[in-house]
Amino acid sequence: MHTQKHHPQLFSFEFYPPKTHEGTASLQLVQSQLAERQPDFFSVTFGAGGSTRDKTFDTVVDIQTKGIAAAPHLSCVASTKHSIRTILQDYQDNGISKIVALRGDLPSGMMSAGEFRYANELVGFIREETGDHFQIHVAAYPEVHPQALNATEDFKNFKRKVEAGANAAITQYFYNAEAYFYFIDNCAKHGIDIPIVPGIMPISQYTQLFRFSEMCGADIPRWMRKKLESYGDDRASVQAFGLELVTELCQRLLDNGAPGLHFYTMNQSALTLAILDGLR
Repeated sequence: MHTQKHHPQLFSFEFYPPKTHEGTASLQLVQSQLAERQPDFFSVTFGAGGSTRDKTFDTVVDIQTKGIAAAPHLSCVASTKHSIRTILQDYQDNGISKIVALRGDLPSGMMSAGEFRYANELVGFIREETGDHFQIHVAAYPEVHPQALNATEDFKNFKRKVEAGANAAITQYFYNAEAYFYFIDNCAKHGIDIPIVPGIMPISQYTQLFRFSEMCGADIPRWMRKKLESYGDDRASVQAFGLELVTELCQRLLDNGAPGLHFYTMNQSALTLAILDGLR
């Protein structure tokens, strides 16, 4: 049993800021459907180099005004202490009390990361500036960050983020439950007892999933890849298989003590709702 004791099981949902009026209208509908499941919070990503920072802010404030906690992503990349200080103040002024603090990826062609190189430095700065105002979530990589030197160094990096003041962690998505359980056991051995929430990626189409997984270092087990490939362009079969597989994964994680689930929704609700409906 890999229980994360004393953590209630909570659900959260991640969105990206819409770029068009149609996207905004669609996301409003998705949010209202998912809000009915009484999530712990909605999180909102933002692009590298602050390319969607204003849209992230607008989306987060809109969510918060509707009475659901919103957690903006905040990234080290291209950030200065002054810019982070300003945005933290803006979030505080708008009643935001949760943040997802990340290193973020350097946009191609950009050489400098800004004043923060690693997420633990960003977490430490948020704590220095705002005390305990924010509940800070950080990223965890049960299958190892794609740019890490090795698994040991990656785990040390995670521990530094926790020691800097993180309250909780959200994992990169995975389809191999054992990787998560091993990571949780390793955390317990090292005295890390913050909730570590599995990130869940519903399966909508195979080519998109394969592309994402290559970029972020998420492993698609060979048997699963072969099964998905065998469906070709039959999207209904891909989704039916994915739904069964991901629902079983979620059930197993919750049964074995996961403190909740964080869904990477891709601004859609149908598959996430179907997975939630399939859980006992």
